[in-house]
Amino acid sequence: MEFRIERSALTEAVSWAARVLPVRSPVPVLGGLLLDTGAGGGDEAGRLRISGLDYEASARIDVEAEVPRPGKVLVMGRRLLDICKVLPDGPVECAVEGSRFTVSGDGARFGLSVLPLDDYPALPPLPRVRGAVDAELFAAAVADVAVAAGRDDTLPALTGIRLGLDGDTMTLAATDRYRFAVRTVPWKATAPGESADVLVSARRLTEIARSLGRSGLVSVALDAGSAGFEHAGMRTTVRLLEGRLPRHEKLFAMEDPAVAVLDRARLTEAVKRVSVVADGDSPVQMTFSRTDAAVTLRAGYEDDVASQRLPAALEGAEELTVAFNPGYLADALAAFTGPSLRLQLLGAGQRALITDGTPTSGAVPDRAGPDGTDPGGTGPGGTGPGGTGPGGTGPGTHRHLLMSVRPQLV
Repeated sequence: MEFRIERSALTEAVSWAARVLPVRSPVPVLGGLLLDTGAGGGDEAGRLRISGLDYEASARIDVEAEVPRPGKVLVMGRRLLDICKVLPDGPVECAVEGSRFTVSGDGARFGLSVLPLDDYPALPPLPRVRGAVDAELFAAAVADVAVAAGRDDTLPALTGIRLGLDGDTMTLAATDRYRFAVRTVPWKATAPGESADVLVSARRLTEIARSLGRSGLVSVALDAGSAGFEHAGMRTTVRLLEGRLPRHEKLFAMEDPAVAVLDRARLTEAVKRVSVVADGDSPVQMTFSRTDAAVTLRAGYEDDVASQRLPAALEGAEELTVAFNPGYLADALAAFTGPSLRLQLLGAGQRALITDGTPTSGAVPDRAGPDGTDPGGTGPGGTGPGGTGPGGTGPGTHRHLLMSVRPQLV
């Protein structure tokens, strides 16, 4: 086996495939990356394929390479990645010489032990492709909801992101019981009536979405036990989580809420500012006044306190006080990108729903349907004319539910 490739292309490909390698494994070959230069000829000739897997996920990437002598080899993936990172820029020559895999470029030369190919398991096949979604939109949607996913591995279902497919809509949702984020985006199904409702590890899906690129379409494949994603020569699979997330429709239906509208950037900075005196998970309190058209944020206790006053429009109440975990509130605000935010508030200790911006011109405020969206498509949580919805990142809707805690400030 022998091939030549640019150092930057090799490093990028090895790094992408090595994402799925286990940090520790009782099976040594699972720490390996399989490098295959198309010994079978055909479409694979002149290309390098790098593959890796563990018990939960697999990754495969194809890159162009000059292949004088085709073949395949299995080497320790993280060691190869370390070598790639320190190689000089420029062309790299790689070859199998006996029981050693050599990597050399611009006078630098490295050798790696070869792992037994016969012990390496076959990569799982890609499940049936159900459709495709815009890569940039998909990455943004995953990032928006992943902040609400749980981190407690004793509750594995809550560490996942729900991936729902229904017609021409993809729904992503995550919750850790204290917050609930939902984002819907358009997608192109391969056949009419395609539907699915599965749960994917939030950590894995975040890594996948970040790594697949920011342009073009991502193919989405699903079966009963795994999800697969393919884009621009990159293919990855991940095992599905068992269980289901609670349905969000009833939680997101707000009856007669007070509605506040604020500048997103100013609110984000204010939360960051007053939170410096919030010890641990002590709350950030927000007191809205319709008369003053303002909100006052407060945090801290006794003499260690901070406050910030901001303009805010309030409808549905003369005055209202709510309080939130500062970390959860900061995470929620960071997931939005529009100029303003709309908060639907039920009061202290109750739910609060955050969406992006004010309703589209002509919308009827608070005319929400049973799932929290406007039947006409332009009210709270709706998509508005032209299909451009909350989130400021393109078609779709983004909603984030937080539980208000009881204010503790006097």
